[in-house]
Amino acid sequence: MDKILYDLMDWAGIEEIVYSEAAEPGRLLGPHLVEQGLLIQAFIPHVSEISVRLAGGKEFPMEQQDEAGFYAVLIPRKTMVSYTFQVTYETGVTAELHDPYSFASRYTEAELKKFAAGIYYDVYKKMGAHPAKIGGVSGVSFSVWAPCAMRVSVVGDFCQWDGRRYQMNRLGDSGVFELFIPGLEAGTLYKFEIKNQKGEPMLKADPYANYSQLRPDTASVVWDMGHFDWSDSAWMEQREKTDTKKKPLSIYELHLGSWIRRQAETDENGRAVTGSEFYNYREIAPRLASYVKEMGYTHVELMPVMEHPLDASWGYQVTGYYAPTSRYGTPDDFMYFMNYMHEQGIGVILDWVPAHFPRDAYGLACFDGTCVYEHKDPRQGSHPHWGTLIYNYGRPQVTNFLIANALYWAKEFHADGIRMDAVASMLYLDYGKNDGEWVANIYGGHENLEAVEFLKHLNSVFKKQTKGAVLIAEESTAWPQITGDVKDNGLGFDYKWNMGWMNDFTGYMQCDPYFRCHHYGELTFSMLYAYSENFILVFSHDEVVHGKASMLCKMPGETYEAKSDNLRAAYGFMYGHPGKKLLFMGQEFAQISEWNENEELPWQILEYPVHKNMQDYVKALNRLYAAQPALYEKDFHPDGFEWINCISGKDNMVSFLRRTDRKEETLLFVCNFAPVEHEKFQVGVPFFGKYKEIFNSDDKAYGGSGKGNRRVKTSQQEEADGRKHSIVIDVPPMSVIIFSCTPETEPKKAAVKKGAAKTAPVKKAAEKEPEEKKTVYARKRSSH
Repeated sequence: MDKILYDLMDWAGIEEIVYSEAAEPGRLLGPHLVEQGLLIQAFIPHVSEISVRLAGGKEFPMEQQDEAGFYAVLIPRKTMVSYTFQVTYETGVTAELHDPYSFASRYTEAELKKFAAGIYYDVYKKMGAHPAKIGGVSGVSFSVWAPCAMRVSVVGDFCQWDGRRYQMNRLGDSGVFELFIPGLEAGTLYKFEIKNQKGEPMLKADPYANYSQLRPDTASVVWDMGHFDWSDSAWMEQREKTDTKKKPLSIYELHLGSWIRRQAETDENGRAVTGSEFYNYREIAPRLASYVKEMGYTHVELMPVMEHPLDASWGYQVTGYYAPTSRYGTPDDFMYFMNYMHEQGIGVILDWVPAHFPRDAYGLACFDGTCVYEHKDPRQGSHPHWGTLIYNYGRPQVTNFLIANALYWAKEFHADGIRMDAVASMLYLDYGKNDGEWVANIYGGHENLEAVEFLKHLNSVFKKQTKGAVLIAEESTAWPQITGDVKDNGLGFDYKWNMGWMNDFTGYMQCDPYFRCHHYGELTFSMLYAYSENFILVFSHDEVVHGKASMLCKMPGETYEAKSDNLRAAYGFMYGHPGKKLLFMGQEFAQISEWNENEELPWQILEYPVHKNMQDYVKALNRLYAAQPALYEKDFHPDGFEWINCISGKDNMVSFLRRTDRKEETLLFVCNFAPVEHEKFQVGVPFFGKYKEIFNSDDKAYGGSGKGNRRVKTSQQEEADGRKHSIVIDVPPMSVIIFSCTPETEPKKAAVKKGAAKTAPVKKAAEKEPEEKKTVYARKRSSH
């Protein structure tokens, strides 16, 4: 061995590399200018000989410094030069390889500082695996954050999963490891092999991977995110100009894997072919768009499409936050899905889970041998009921991971909204925990102050960087100002699911009509807080699983027809109540069974009138909703709603108005939640005019009795419900009927002739008349 070369060797460093414990292998490997010339070192196991070929073609054989595969050569020159390795493996195979350690870092110091501060919002463009060309050499740039790792390597088929081969360079004290591997391309399987401080190697999927293997396999897959050609610019431009709060927002919530589903294929041994039961994103898109348009929905909301290992989690236990699940195709396939929906005029909201993550060994849990993403203390870092781990929102790099992820789906996949799951579990340190199972905040309270700051940070950044996309909170407590402005100490969400309304109203509807009078408050209570937040009224997937029954089977009634009468009334009231709307798949056609993620929706039951009628009814509701500004323009302003009567508990009836600033757009709702018809029923109206029934849930077309009001009603100057004017209508049993309200000039009262006698007693009688009439109407109502 050449003595000069021998003296240049860092034998301790070589041993560190050979034993795969090098946090900074680039300190030795690759080209280094020294006083004696250009020193090039390489660690490539299982080779018989290796040489360096310079750009000009001259070759220099390398000397073996360690029998494990460490080689070095000293080239007599004073400048850097591009080169390749000419390698002959022990098998006799030869190859020309670019040196991974000859490429400079792709990170700037400013980017690493932003990441450390939690404000590197497009970190996903560097983190993970990205096909790139550096100095004319194609390959893949890998990087990962593992702050307490002894060593991190990229492994895959390209190196026989040998963690010694591609040890990554640690970038200062940032905790970021990086390596560019020439010759790799999109489609390459890989993982990170992380050796913890105990010297134990662990195989981890890439937290920032854009694509993953189909479960049960867990490797990450290199993907080029820049190839898809978007054509939804018209939708995106219009979205930016649209205030969704003043527009119809009717959301169809669905699970892609069970909305439609194939019969699984079998192999030659009769075993099911993994993944063959799923349709591709590209196959689902046209069928879903056609159906949603036909039904009149404005948006779809997808239960999580982020990669997850367990089908039964429905996607809510995520391991691949940056990867659309491979169950339904590739990232490009999902881009096609999003693009197609937009071209068809349909918005797409994605469920997202920043509250917790699963303990799968290949995922985020104990990522580098320490608690990187979660808290170390289980009282802070675990959900005892869910068996999952809680993010450490006080760590800037963790919140950066999550904030960048929300932006990623909005920017890279053009998502129109993010619905954030389980926000309540983030806000409260004692959520789902008993005494002794949680740690109070610095003030002794149970509020998770770090999570609060994270949510404010996320919402403020999201609004600035996405144009027209919305953030929706699934939050089930009375935490104030969920949708309040961050500047006013609110959390900054655009919308909040109205879980209180859903629980109360479902509870009311589940009662037998005979007993509903005792639960009348559950029907009306929501209006006491309706304007405290920007609410979305929901009948979501959570309401039709785990023994809760489908929406149809929650309803009382001895027959499905009777249950359908109740359900139509429920949906009609929902569309009249202030707030945007959401309905889970299958409930629009009165699915009988609970939702099962392993089965396709029972589309075949649409052959039966009770289900087809319900589907037609929901379709008609959506059409009405979109056509009537009163149903959406002032959802979040008290002027948009007014009770006519909310004190008829014994009759199970309410009546109310929906309004805009234009008087002629006013709608009158009369809701009867009892199977009792009310003929010649007097209802107070807001002004003198004509009142036309434009919608009736009891229409024969929807499976009802067909009772209603075919003729236009002209209001009379007879007081009812505290109003000067009223109309007399027929109210069908178990129904919601809606009237358009057209104002007209009120006819002048006949002038009283001068000298007419006893005018004063007439006025007094008129003053008493409402009370007398109220008594009559009360008797009339109770008689029915």
